[in-house]
Amino acid sequence: MKKLKWLSLTFVLLLSVVLGACGKEEQASSKGAENKNKQVTLKISASSTPHAEILEHIAPDLEKQGVKLDIVITQDGIQTNQSTADKELDANFFQHTPYLEQVNKDSGLDLVKVVGVHIEPFGVYSKKINSIKELSNGAKVALPKDPVNFSRGLLLFADNGLIKLDRSKKGNYTLEDITENDKKIEFIPVDGPVLVRSLDDVEASAINTNYALEGGFKPLKDAIIIEGSNSPYVNILVSRPDNKDDEAIQKLAKALTSEKVKQFIEEKYEGAVVPAF
Repeated sequence: MKKLKWLSLTFVLLLSVVLGACGKEEQASSKGAENKNKQVTLKISASSTPHAEILEHIAPDLEKQGVKLDIVITQDGIQTNQSTADKELDANFFQHTPYLEQVNKDSGLDLVKVVGVHIEPFGVYSKKINSIKELSNGAKVALPKDPVNFSRGLLLFADNGLIKLDRSKKGNYTLEDITENDKKIEFIPVDGPVLVRSLDDVEASAINTNYALEGGFKPLKDAIIIEGSNSPYVNILVSRPDNKDDEAIQKLAKALTSEKVKQFIEEKYEGAVVPAF
C-alpha cells in the first residue's frame, strides 16, 4: 500500500514538472511571436517628388521587416529640420548636404546625414525663351531664396558663361560676388515651392528638380541649362545623433540604397534624378 502511494506521488510530481515545462515553452513561444510581429513606425517627412515616391516604393518591403513608414510631405525645409531635431519626426528626406549644413549652422541644430541616395541636377526653365542664348539684356531671373541654392543658381549661370564670380570666395556666393554681368541679369530670390509659378513673372527660373517634376517639367528635355550628373548636391536621409544607428533607421537606409531603388530611379525619372550609390 505504501509503495502504491509512493508511486502515485512520484507520478503527480513528474506530471507537474512536465506541465510546468510545457507552460514555459508556450510562454516563450508566445513572447517570440510577439517580438517577431512587433512593428516600429518611422515618421519621416519628404518632398512629394521624388523623395516620397521613392519611400512609397520601398514601404511594402520595409513593412515585412517590421518597419512601417508614416510619410509626411515637407512644406517647409527649415521647419522640417526643426521638427526632426525636436523628435516630432524620426527622420527626413528632402535635402542635400550643403543645405543641411547651413540649417544646422543657422538654427543651432545637430542633425546628421545617415546615407546619400540621389542627385537631382539643378536646372533653369523658362516659358518665354527656348534657349539660354535668347536671354535678354536686363532679364529677370528667379533663384531659390535659401543661401545654399541661391549660390548654386549663381554658380550654374557662371559655369555657363553668363556671369563671372569671385572664385576666391569661400562659402555661399551672393550677388556681391558677381564680378561680371554683361547682360545685367537681375537675380530675384524666391521661395523654392513657388519657383515654378514665378515663371509667369520672370524670363527664367533656376528650379530644384523636385519642384520642377512637381510642376510637370521633364528636366533633361525642358531645362534650358542643367547641371551635370557630377553635382556635389547629393540628397540625403537625415536623422539625429541619438537615433541614426537605430535598427529601423538603418533598415530604411539599406532599402534606400538598394538595387531596387536604383532601378526605380533610373526607369521612372530617366536621368532627371540620378542614383548616388
